[in-house]
Amino acid sequence: MSTPERLIESTRELLWERGYVGTSPKAIQERAGVGQGSMYHHFTGKPDLALAAIQRSADQRMALAEEQFSAPGTPVERIAGYLRRERDVLRGCPVGRLTQDPDVVADPALRAPVAETFRHLRGRLAAVLTEGQALGELDPTLDVEDTAATVAAVIQGGYVLARAEGSVEPFHHAVEGVVALLAARALR
Repeated sequence: MSTPERLIESTRELLWERGYVGTSPKAIQERAGVGQGSMYHHFTGKPDLALAAIQRSADQRMALAEEQFSAPGTPVERIAGYLRRERDVLRGCPVGRLTQDPDVVADPALRAPVAETFRHLRGRLAAVLTEGQALGELDPTLDVEDTAATVAAVIQGGYVLARAEGSVEPFHHAVEGVVALLAARALR
């Protein structure tokens, strides 16, 4: 792995574990196994490196979601697959956790990939739900935008509940609850 890649991956992991404030340049350098000069040779500073790491996490989350949304099956089955896919629940969402970091939220550049990830996710969910309506699988009166936002909120809220209790059970209950709600709006 190249030095910039090690720096980005180390920063990505540290942001997930500690947040922006808790991720010092020294911690990044130690995790990446590089010196200060190497870090500043490739990135102008911590904000520049953090932006690259946040974008990487955002891209990975969107790609994982796309795998489920593009998988075989009915639209409801694909959304259920997305909801039920393997996750490191107790670590939380590497993108969603950044919304709790005041320095990320206050910086438009750092916040942008976070916001774009959730916009993209809601858009893809709405598109799959619309497909379900067009195929006659879902109730045509279902508001796809509201439902997409609900599904995204259930995932993020499920992470919070699980972390608060130190158990994956609240997450799984939230997921199964929203799957049941979608199934209740299915026409077949």
